Amino acid sequence: MSSPALESALTQMQSLTSQAAGQSPKGQQLSTTVGESGFVDELQASIERINTLKQEAAEKTRDFQAGKPGVELDDVMVDVQKASVAFEMGKQVRSRLITAYKDVMNMRV
Repeated sequence: MSSPALESALTQMQSLTSQAAGQSPKGQQLSTTVGESGFVDELQASIERINTLKQEAAEKTRDFQAGKPGVELDDVMVDVQKASVAFEMGKQVRSRLITAYKDVMNMRV
C-alpha cells in the first residue's frame, strides 16, 4: 500500500473514531471513501499488488532454476526481496487495522 493510501486510511479511521465517540472531526466532512475509491477498494488493490509481486518472484525463480536465458540471479533476488518486503508491510498494515478496529469497538460512548 502506498504512503498516501496509508495516510488516507489512517485519516478515515480517525474520522470514524471521532464519529463513534460522538464528535465531529474538525472542519472535515465525514466520508466513507478514500479519494475517488473506497477504503475496501484500496485494501483489495494493495492485496492484489502484493500477490502479483509474489507471483512474479516465483515465476522468475522457476525460470532461473530452469536455466532460461536472460534471467539473472540478481534480478531473481531483487524480485524475491520486493515480494518479501511487500508481504511484511501487508502483515503490519493488517495488524494495525485489527488494533484500530479493536480500539474502536472498545470505545464507550
